[in-house]
Amino acid sequence: MLQHARELLAVRSPLDAELIVSEILGSWWAKRVPDGDVEEIIGEALVDYAGTAGTPAALALLIGIAYMGTPRQAAKAERAALELMGKGVARPGWADRVGMVAPEECFVSRDVYGDQDSIVCTYTYGGTERHALVILVDRNKAGALPQAGDPFARAARTTRPPMPGMVRDAWVSSKVDRLLEHCRREGRDNPLMRFETLDSRDARALLQSALDLTDNTDEPPVNENFGTYHAFVRARVDILPPGGRLPQAPVYGRDRRATIAARFLASDEAEELSDRSAASRCVDRIIEYGCTHDFGRPLRVSPVKCEMFLLDWLPRKVLLSPSEQEAVPHVLAAWVRWAGKRTGLPEEGIRATLDALWDATAKFAEAYRDPSAFGLDRDLVDRLLPDGDLEALPRRAFALPFLSGTHRRSGRHGYINLSTLDPADPDDRRVILEFEHPGADEEHLNAHERLAERLWAGEPPQLWDTAQSLLDIGYERHEILHKLIDVLDRCGADPEALREALHVLRHEPPPE
Repeated sequence: MLQHARELLAVRSPLDAELIVSEILGSWWAKRVPDGDVEEIIGEALVDYAGTAGTPAALALLIGIAYMGTPRQAAKAERAALELMGKGVARPGWADRVGMVAPEECFVSRDVYGDQDSIVCTYTYGGTERHALVILVDRNKAGALPQAGDPFARAARTTRPPMPGMVRDAWVSSKVDRLLEHCRREGRDNPLMRFETLDSRDARALLQSALDLTDNTDEPPVNENFGTYHAFVRARVDILPPGGRLPQAPVYGRDRRATIAARFLASDEAEELSDRSAASRCVDRIIEYGCTHDFGRPLRVSPVKCEMFLLDWLPRKVLLSPSEQEAVPHVLAAWVRWAGKRTGLPEEGIRATLDALWDATAKFAEAYRDPSAFGLDRDLVDRLLPDGDLEALPRRAFALPFLSGTHRRSGRHGYINLSTLDPADPDDRRVILEFEHPGADEEHLNAHERLAERLWAGEPPQLWDTAQSLLDIGYERHEILHKLIDVLDRCGADPEALREALHVLRHEPPPE
């Protein structure tokens, strides 16, 4: 990294210097280290090392980190830089201007669907070296991210959520006028795009929230080069004026959802749906997806949203009956026409969404894996999925694989038929675990019960991810259960420690 910093001695522009420093700081962005903070273990150690090296390249790097590092890195880097300058180490020519940048204007280029926003912010160094920072904010990927592992997830379900999306990409352009003219022309000529001025305060609020979501997501789905811009983006967003507000997602309670469904089913668009019962259940799923995975926007339709609903969410999350599997593409098409009209989506947007939907319909039968197609007993599936959460089937079957046969409880007379037990009921679940662990003491059974409860609920999601990773590299199921129990016992009620420990366990070498 210090060798890379030698490039800082060859540039004259503070903008180029900041981008080089951001690239260095981004080399460990979003990485995890066991039992520690990567920004401390690598970032702060780099500051210490540069201070010890005492070279002009080290001083240049420290000056950049003092502006673009984390608060702790910046404070350490500033002290180390002052010491080196006091010893007479030569400063680069751009040193006095780094960070001396001011924002000008902000704009947003957005599609009419509400899938993505490209936020364009322009800056200058005292009226010179004008440049634009373009930040892509995606709302489809953000809404689809599992947040159950977040310690605040339960509280978030009962509050009014904002609609920031997440940052997925960023880049810098020095050809500001050409960029803005291209955006304006596209906004004029493309009926599916809009380009408009954005209040700088609102831009800051939106981008800070979207950056926070990206930073707090394990393995965020960002462009492969985003890490090199991350520190630069943070620094530029921080100098935008504060005080803006995020748009708030409306809250859709049960009654409001039912009203929307009833209005749709009574509409002209839904008139030709033959199986009204299946259509009612399908539209409930469409509304649920929009409320819970699209920031409370059930009426929003777009090609990407329809594809994600049909090919990603339904196959993972929902147990559909055969009649629902047949009906859902047709219900979704009627919903696109009905909801698109009510939200003012241009006719071109409705047609493009329907085209994408019919393309996805051809893939839906392959994407949707009905458990009955694999020979699984429907009664067994219903017992494991009383909530219809299809995504839960493999992890619940992993946690409780013994759901048939007979079991004689120790110290009791008679036998229990396991096929009559409800694995969702804690008392029945205990009996199932006793069958799997004959002769185990209470403490051992209690540990397995705690793990089974977490796997059943899928909280945190990293628990099942870790189990799958260990299966893939060759560990046996019971070995994995005990490894997970050890982690749960060691981390207690600390969700951050649990996520870190599971991350380490996921990358454990295969058994010999």
